[in-house]
Amino acid sequence: MSTFKVFSGRNSHNVAEKMAHALGIELGKVNVQTFADGEFEVSFEESVRGVDVYLVQSTQPTSDNLMELLLMVDAAKRASARSVAAVIPYFGWARQDRKDKPRVSIAAKLVADLLIAAGIDSLITMDLHADQIQGFFNVPVNHLYASTEFVPFIKSLNLEDMVIASPDVGGAKRANSYAKYFNTSLVLCHKQRAKANVVESMTIIGDVKDKNVILLDDMIDTAGTICKAANIMKENGAKSVRAFASHAIMSHPAAERIMDSALDEVYFTDSIELDESKKCPKVKILTIANLFADTIKCIRENTSISAQYLFK
Repeated sequence: MSTFKVFSGRNSHNVAEKMAHALGIELGKVNVQTFADGEFEVSFEESVRGVDVYLVQSTQPTSDNLMELLLMVDAAKRASARSVAAVIPYFGWARQDRKDKPRVSIAAKLVADLLIAAGIDSLITMDLHADQIQGFFNVPVNHLYASTEFVPFIKSLNLEDMVIASPDVGGAKRANSYAKYFNTSLVLCHKQRAKANVVESMTIIGDVKDKNVILLDDMIDTAGTICKAANIMKENGAKSVRAFASHAIMSHPAAERIMDSALDEVYFTDSIELDESKKCPKVKILTIANLFADTIKCIRENTSISAQYLFK
């Protein structure tokens, strides 16, 4: 078996370091030099010739994060790496996965094409906004699920009278999987948007009175939807409301909204590293480093990764 190395972009250094530790190796050295006009240059500070390279970088906007990953892929290919795997805990631009109105781009397909053109041999990612994005790639895609980390933690809370809820109908499939696993009721929220990131009205479908509610979502951006759902549930008699979301985008004013909302706690993975301006006392982080490290081990050993899934 060929040797392998793990490298990280600037945006995902902490989680990459945890992955490397779980794999029993040192994180590889990468240098990023930024020029006065904002352009930057990526270079590996150690040999990757004949090596299977794993490049860790989430690609949420700004586009610098995606561009840095593309440059890392290109540098690895030109340095004669045996193979290059893009490890993207949060796959950005994924909300633009189809033409939902005339004359719009399909950004998720464009990003996939860019990664393929740069030269990736495979992709490891987690909780894509839409499962069909896997089909945009013509290389193997290993699609992981945060449920592997969330479910044991939810069990450890030992909540009585628990119900599983989705803040919108689009997340019904995910919430239903959790509800079946825990053998609990399912509650849905039907929302109507005035425009992007602005919820006009919301209606609860299901009973939350005297229940401990677990709200599930793939990402929290401005937190408008999740906070409105929590507030309505508390108004309808819920004892507590906790939210679990895979990706902490946390655009302004998400932190303030969460603090002022009826949410008791919000749990994210560390797929996106939160800076201080996006943190608040209600926000807790669960690491997905072991999940990704175990997946890399399975790939290295040519064993199935599906055994890690509790459910999809």
